[in-house]
Order: sequence, then structure tokens, then C-alpha cells
Amino acid sequence: MAKKLGPEFTYDLSDFRRVDQNLIHYEEAEGLATGMKEPRGMAVGPRDFLYLAGDRMVRAFDLAGKTVMEFKTDVEPQRVAASPAGTIYVAMKDHVEVFDAAGNRQAAWAPAGKDALLVCVAAGDADVFVADANGRAVIRYDPHAGRVVSRIDGRMPPDSTAKDADDAGFIVPSPYFDVALGPAGKVWIANPGRRRVELHAYDGRLIRNWGAASFRIEGFCGCCNPTHLAVLADGSLVTSEKGLPRVKVYNADGDLRSVVAPPAAFGEATVIADLAADSAGRILVLDPDANKVRIFTRKKSAPVAEAKS
Repeated sequence: MAKKLGPEFTYDLSDFRRVDQNLIHYEEAEGLATGMKEPRGMAVGPRDFLYLAGDRMVRAFDLAGKTVMEFKTDVEPQRVAASPAGTIYVAMKDHVEVFDAAGNRQAAWAPAGKDALLVCVAAGDADVFVADANGRAVIRYDPHAGRVVSRIDGRMPPDSTAKDADDAGFIVPSPYFDVALGPAGKVWIANPGRRRVELHAYDGRLIRNWGAASFRIEGFCGCCNPTHLAVLADGSLVTSEKGLPRVKVYNADGDLRSVVAPPAAFGEATVIADLAADSAGRILVLDPDANKVRIFTRKKSAPVAEAKS
């Protein structure tokens, strides 16, 4: 019979599930049932329509939660994004498919690679970014031709004066590798194995990075966090974590501004499936355990803090 491990070997996170209430500047509003068995991805598009991907389909909802459009996909979609013009980009396992605002397929781009695992897509006016977890790189596409413009692998050139100039690039131990559009010409990328967030220019140059491995509320816990990113209108960055599920807001320099949802808001085994924010500043959390989009709004009593771009 195997010996029982002593209490010193118990992995107890109960203390870290408690958060100072003064840090929680958001409250939960009525959520939205996904109507899917396995929702995988979520994005906010023009008119604040919410797009959900899963169950071999993409479904769009308006602000009132009414379904306004849906279309089928031939294979299981992983993630979804909508450009400011309303074009819908769906990341499948190894390639991207393009649909118009009515859900009509316009194109299927070439596979990103033999072993590609696409786990995020973000769309702007003139660029589409896709995160390949297996390739440990963010691919920048020309949205009109589906042509690869460049790849950001997080590696610094030998003559770089940036922090960690000799690093090995992005470390992606699990299929969580997120990207979000930043200020003009810049993109936010999660480097989960390093428990940090990085701001890169479109050409790959590192502009800024921040984050620390820690169970404390200011840091990112476990082996590979943050899992998802979203950007608020004022430039603040929203992050989510797994292992110790929590959602937080930081300014662009990495200072913790507030907690959106503490670990106690989720089941102990919950792994947040995706994260988004709309123009009103609502933070949307795709909770697969509850099978709903949970919506968090800023408390009227919350202090105001400026966020630097």
C-alpha cells in the first residue's frame, strides 16, 4: 500500500483564493448563456456584437443577448475575431478562414505549418495576428491576401539593448498563448512560461515587458500564465489566469489597477476559455463550467485611475 504524503506536501491555495475586497473594483452583471456544448473562443466586434466560436459554428449576439447571426464551420473552430469593418476571422487548428459580416465564407488561408496549433486570433483594420502555440510565434497576416507578413517569436537580436536580449523567445508550456492589439503599430503578447506580458512593435521589436511569477495578487501564478488578454479603451490590459482562476486589470506599465473577478468567483478547477472587453468597458469572461459569458461592470464607487499607453 502506498504511503500517504504528509501535510507538508499538500498543495493548498486556499489563502490565495481570498482577495482584499478593496482591490475588487468590478461587480458581476447578468450573464449570457452560450447555447453551445463546448464554447471555445469569444470576441467583441463592431456595434459591440459578441461572437462565440464552438460546436462547429460561430454565433453572434447583440447587446441585449439576442442572436443576430450564426454560421456553420466545416471543422471545429478554436478562436474568433472580428475586424472594425465586420470581417470575421476564425482560427481553426492549423489555418484561418475568413467570413463576411453575414457569415459567408470568403477564403481559407494556407495552413500556418505542419504542426501548427492556433490558439488566438486578433484583427485590426490592416493586420490580422494569430498565435501558434506549437510554433511559439505570433504570425502577422495581410488580411486581404492571407499572406504572411512577418513572424514575432520573441527572440531579441544580438545587438539589442532591451531587457532579456539573449532570451529564448516565447515559452509556451501549454496551449495558452494570447495576443491583443495595442496602441497603433504595437501588439500585446502573453509569454506564459515567463509569467509576463510583452508589448512588441509589429516588426517584432520588444518595447516593454512586465510580470512576475507569484501567487500574490500582483503576479502570475503557476507554470504558465496569463492565459488570455483583452484591452480596455483607456489602454489598460485585462488578464486571466488558470490554476488559480482570477481576472485582473493592469495599466500599460504593469501596475495592478484592480481585480475584476477573484478566485472565489470561480470553481477551483475552472479554466477560463477566453476574455474580451467592449466599448462600454464591460469585461466578458467565457466560463466553460457555467457554460456562459459572465459579464463584469465597473463599480460606481471604484476609484478612477489613468492608464498609460
